[in-house]
Amino acid sequence: MLRDSPTINVMVSAARKASRGLLRDYGEISKLQVSIKGPADFVTNADIKAEKILKEELQRARPNFGLILEESGKEVGRDKENFWIVDPLDGTMNFLHGLPHFAISIAHESKGEILSGVIFDPLRNEIFYSAKGLGAYSNDGRIRVSSRKGLNDSVFSTGIPCIGKDRHPAYLKILDDMMKRSAGIRRFGAASLDLAYVAAGRYEGFWETDLKYWDVAAGSLLVQEAGGYISGIDGKKDFLKSGNILATNSHLNIEIRKIFKQIVGEKG
Repeated sequence: MLRDSPTINVMVSAARKASRGLLRDYGEISKLQVSIKGPADFVTNADIKAEKILKEELQRARPNFGLILEESGKEVGRDKENFWIVDPLDGTMNFLHGLPHFAISIAHESKGEILSGVIFDPLRNEIFYSAKGLGAYSNDGRIRVSSRKGLNDSVFSTGIPCIGKDRHPAYLKILDDMMKRSAGIRRFGAASLDLAYVAAGRYEGFWETDLKYWDVAAGSLLVQEAGGYISGIDGKKDFLKSGNILATNSHLNIEIRKIFKQIVGEKG
């Protein structure tokens, strides 16, 4: 079983250990120290403490691996082909406002390819995990993308550009069109969980722009291993670098890409 994988076990163990501090801090939000990285972009001492624990645990298990960390940046290890990609707290804004929707995301990259990933929701004690070629799972059960084929009975998630972003006009056109075609749009504010929910068949699709590598590394593999499709919103395959991502079940990707192309005029 995939949970017997040493790499998956390392990531799960590290995420569980780091989550204990997050849960304590979540219960005492008013005491958190908060710094501003940019417009609507915050970091708390909870992020920093969780990242420190994750780094220590992952390095203890694989001391030669490098790391790509949201708060600390890239650290090249003796093994220059393997990296841990770590988001210690995806959904910081939710966390700061007491909204119960955030996660830890960890992926293993080797030679530029994502080989395994773990997303852990500590409040729900829900672990999503996958390995290339071995499927996607939630806790101890296999997960697969939704089988819905029509937009009219499909629910989608998205990320809404906020202050400091310049994509509002194009986004509003896409949102207007998708609202008219679909059964509903949700915005929960944690891209890793959005992707995990697509993989688990809870959403039929997810799109967002301007994401970071650590936001989508683990989740993109989950979607693919659950039988879904993932690309840039323009249909290109460089979504891990561009941060512009569209994830869907196996039936809707082409149709949605056509909609996006017509609206924003991008080449697929």
